[in-house]
Amino acid sequence: MATPATARRAIPFLRIAIALQTLTIFVQAVSSGLLMTSSYGETLHSAGARVMYGASMLYVLAAVLAWKPGGGSPRPVLHASGFLVLASVQVAVGIAHLPSVHLPLGVLMFGLSLLALARR
Repeated sequence: MATPATARRAIPFLRIAIALQTLTIFVQAVSSGLLMTSSYGETLHSAGARVMYGASMLYVLAAVLAWKPGGGSPRPVLHASGFLVLASVQVAVGIAHLPSVHLPLGVLMFGLSLLALARR
């Protein structure tokens, strides 16, 4: 059984993970603009994609830690897992150079991440 102290520690970690994810998606939006206007934009956007994907995995880890040992709700685990699926699709369509899917999906992901951050 989880102690109340464990639950209190897990929730701020979840907030930090969501905030990091939201920030990395915002940086991806900025780097996409650089992708179109500068020579180093592609490198920056590619590196940012890896960081964003890692932040999505961290969000899943934080959600699991807030749920299982922390005694919280399993709902954030479902949200984080769904977001990781969206991030996987985003990476795949980015590699396939499908901007008609990649750009709207990025906007959707940013909005969903902001929504998750506001709920925490």
